[in-house]
Amino acid sequence: MRTAITLAVLLAAAAPAALAPAALAEDRVPPITDAATLKECGACHFAFQPAFLPAESWRKIMDSLNDHFGENASLPVDVRFHITDYLVANAAGTGKKRHKKEHETTTGAPLRITETPMWVHEHRKLSEAALAKAGSKVACAACHREAARGVYEDD
Repeated sequence: MRTAITLAVLLAAAAPAALAPAALAEDRVPPITDAATLKECGACHFAFQPAFLPAESWRKIMDSLNDHFGENASLPVDVRFHITDYLVANAAGTGKKRHKKEHETTTGAPLRITETPMWVHEHRKLSEAALAKAGSKVACAACHREAARGVYEDD
């Protein structure tokens, strides 16, 4: 009897912890853990987590930094290769703590996260005024205070 009670208490205590990550998985992605990626990408815009795009998208983006959405974002070759390797290794579809809806981004090789089916779906109810207030479609932290940590719960 004592063993059964102990087991029941342990299971009851573990259940909320076991359920919490699954309940929140849809609004979370693994944060960027590479310093060079944070530094170089974050110098000009929000540094997007690799799980938002498939590997082929990251390769295309990193191979065209001389015309990165109208800007020259060229990097030294060794830094570019390092960041590309990191983004590709952690891209959507790699199986590493995958974002629940990341499979929706893997159709083709989109170059803009804001044009992926996942982004469009998640932001479909936002008015133009709300987007304007954020300042940009890619100003994630304006609405998602913990975006840099990979947390995109509605604030």
